[in-house]
Amino acid sequence: MQEYLGALQRAALFQGMEEEELLALLDCMGGALRRYPRGTAVLQAGDPATHLGVVLSGKVQVSRIRADGQRIVMGEMGPGRLFAESYACAGADSLPVSVTASADTAVLLLDCRRLSTPCASACKAHGKLIHNLLWVLAEKNLFLSGKLDHLSGRTIRERLLSYLEAEAGRTGRTTVVVPFDRQALADYLCVDRSALSRTIGQLQREGTLEVQGRRFRLNNLSESGE
Repeated sequence: MQEYLGALQRAALFQGMEEEELLALLDCMGGALRRYPRGTAVLQAGDPATHLGVVLSGKVQVSRIRADGQRIVMGEMGPGRLFAESYACAGADSLPVSVTASADTAVLLLDCRRLSTPCASACKAHGKLIHNLLWVLAEKNLFLSGKLDHLSGRTIRERLLSYLEAEAGRTGRTTVVVPFDRQALADYLCVDRSALSRTIGQLQREGTLEVQGRRFRLNNLSESGE
């Protein structure tokens, strides 16, 4: 765990914690380090919703399968980001989503059942953890609200531009590097991949977008400060 201590201290969940209290907290919460090769399952739909995860290195993708078999990408998380925390904190019987390593990945799993039970020493770190977790959950709620805005678009064009413009607004840049490959982007926007590719091609021909791989430049926006 020592090799990931710096990554842990940078994670929002552990903000404000010194090394000693952080290590004690990990023991209190049953912290377990796990490593996963790219493409392997970290958590699967139907697993007990008892643990939340923190990405230490690499990245994971959260997805769910609809009744009609369509795969929906909920999001992708890199170092410092949490996954499965809402289901674990809500005490869900099982996970409705799957979490897959989209690169060689190391994660920390914490037993959320220990969250509401103060440790024997009533450490301050436990209180900090709860405070930080509330902040993370609120931030995730805002993220999901944003995704609903994108999906409210009636056409693929509206959904794609809504997503790209929101990312550009967040970074203050007209160029957006998306964390998804083309199939995952289609899944995230709940559209067909071929139809998405056709829409991107049309936007390029119009001059609205310039696209190179995962890099999208929006020509109808200006950089912050210009």
